[in-house]
Amino acid sequence: MQAAPLSYGSDQSGLVCGYLFGRAAHGLAIEADEARAWLAAREAHPGEFIWLHFNLANTASEKWLHEHTRLPEEFHESLHEGPRSTRIEQADNTLIAVVNDVLHDFSFEPSDISTLWLSVDRQLVISARRKPLKAIDGLRNAVRNGENLRSSVELLIHLLRDQADGLLKIVRAAIARVDAIEDNLLAGKLNTKRASLGELRRVLVRLQRLLAPEPAALFRLLQRPPAWVAELDAQELRESTEEFSMVLADMASLQERIKLIQEEIAALVNEGNNRSLFVLTIVTVLALPINIIAGLLGMNVGGIPLAQDDGGFWIIVGIVASFTVAAGWLAFRRQRDLI
Repeated sequence: MQAAPLSYGSDQSGLVCGYLFGRAAHGLAIEADEARAWLAAREAHPGEFIWLHFNLANTASEKWLHEHTRLPEEFHESLHEGPRSTRIEQADNTLIAVVNDVLHDFSFEPSDISTLWLSVDRQLVISARRKPLKAIDGLRNAVRNGENLRSSVELLIHLLRDQADGLLKIVRAAIARVDAIEDNLLAGKLNTKRASLGELRRVLVRLQRLLAPEPAALFRLLQRPPAWVAELDAQELRESTEEFSMVLADMASLQERIKLIQEEIAALVNEGNNRSLFVLTIVTVLALPINIIAGLLGMNVGGIPLAQDDGGFWIIVGIVASFTVAAGWLAFRRQRDLI
């Protein structure tokens, strides 16, 4: 019996989902064959556009895109680049977007971040990813539930806003964790290590570096968008970037707050170490007179004083106690002077 081919959550062409907009009051689900036929006659449907979402884990995806779409070469090249920050650029009158997002089971691990690639023109939106991501799946659910999109750029804007909302939830979760740590710190319960805070801070820095749109590319796009982009869409794209900026500002302030908590924990640890070292020093100082006198009296030589005296033991005890009290007074006096 012949085994069924692997699908990786997509069909044999690598298509995860496809929707046609402009023909009905909501997006119509289409298959790969229907998308292929529509693309062959796209000039006959000027008021429509389609969105095709591919899974790059299926090796058939790139082959299908090369055979049935005329995407800019920059899009195909970006599929094989390493991790880069989110950017939106214009190439051959097409918007090329590289969007970093978090996985569904995000748990504040750097490996829980992956990339989504998009190519957007007037009639065609292509999105591709290797791992399931929150923002794009949220967009899929919205379209599946009947939300209509008037243009391809509005689809991109919807995705960016979903990503900003997801990032805001991550920031809120991080703030809740930091609040709990800060409350325990104020209550004197130092049960959090600086290393765990450092890991959280590194993840936030990575999120900020990868998810923040590149300012130069975004500025060029907003200054001179493609001619087919409506003014309303361009304005909403500007507003979505402003929402991103607000979330990133909250993230930056959270990183600074984590840094201050780390410094406070380090100060408390140093204070505890100093206190322990002081106690050890006091014990050493108090034990010094008796150790010296015991060492002297323990020598096997003649002429040891008070050896034949009946009250010699108590005389030595008195001498040791006097020196011990004097040494303790000097040590505590110096500690008070330092404080």
